[in-house]
Amino acid sequence: MSKKVYFLADAHLGAKTHPDSLEAEKKLCRWLDHVKEDASAIYLMGDIFDYWFEYKYVVPRGFTRLLGKLAEVTDNGVEVHFFIGNHDIWITDYLSKECGLILHLKPIITEIQGKKFFLAHGDGLGDGSRSFRFLRKLFHNKFLQKCFSGIHPRWTVPLAHAWSSDSREKGGVVGYLGEDNEYLIRYSKDKLKEIQDIDYFIYGHRHILINLPIAEHSRVVILGDWITLFSYAVFDGNSIKLENWEM
Repeated sequence: MSKKVYFLADAHLGAKTHPDSLEAEKKLCRWLDHVKEDASAIYLMGDIFDYWFEYKYVVPRGFTRLLGKLAEVTDNGVEVHFFIGNHDIWITDYLSKECGLILHLKPIITEIQGKKFFLAHGDGLGDGSRSFRFLRKLFHNKFLQKCFSGIHPRWTVPLAHAWSSDSREKGGVVGYLGEDNEYLIRYSKDKLKEIQDIDYFIYGHRHILINLPIAEHSRVVILGDWITLFSYAVFDGNSIKLENWEM
């Protein structure tokens, strides 16, 4: 059996956006059970959790089914890569030590089965919003993270979820803006001028489904989400396609 590579993003587990976050988590575990049978690697491309902050001796409550399933998958020899998003930035070593995940704090370029991939959650790449760029700098600031860690979780966790819900209600997820207006597509085209042999750009973040050719040999893939679309991408060594999980 030929091995496949899977990509999934934006589950936002724990978010009020989910009609039932626990059921979304169980559904994700069923998906992992399915894909682990023929997967050589699984790439979780950011915002798997709606909020995740690791204190020195404390991690967020919940997600026990998913964390246990991820440990099971990696224990069975399948690589699971975890990219931080803009909601689950604050990761140290818990997921790598306890669950065996390979953590990525920045975009990477890597070769997969003879093809070159640019992999990133997608936040901060070509987005022209000044307010978003400002917030992103605050969230990535190590000094501010250390200050935040000094506040008791009973205050920080509700605050984080309230901010996430409020920002989503005010801004929402905007649908496909067209090839010329999608900043991740523009960013990919610019990156392709710099590194001309990238075959696939894979992103989350935008919560839309795109599998778009931008050059004769290069495509941009945006993975949708695990909130309403329950979508993912699969690469079989020859081509990549987007699919939806119904079970």
